[in-house]
Amino acid sequence: MSAKTISIIILTVLLTAFLMGNTDSVTFHFLWMVFDMSMLLAIGICVIIGFIIGFVVGRPRKTVSSYDDEIERNQPVSNKKELSDEDRDYIS
Repeated sequence: MSAKTISIIILTVLLTAFLMGNTDSVTFHFLWMVFDMSMLLAIGICVIIGFIIGFVVGRPRKTVSSYDDEIERNQPVSNKKELSDEDRDYIS
């Protein structure tokens, strides 16, 4: 097993133990509303929202250059145009 997998398992076990130890009923204030709920439920909801936000913010994004590479890979070789001698003279 990789270190990442082991750390995820350890964090999951610790989170589960923490949640199971906090099952008391609490009053939860959100804006103008008041809820009586289990502390386990309140913490669990916050953890799930945190995971979702972390996933959305932390995922890698494709850059414009990767799209250009993808387009080049998908074009047939015959359609790729080479510079003419006139263009090469102009550039240099």
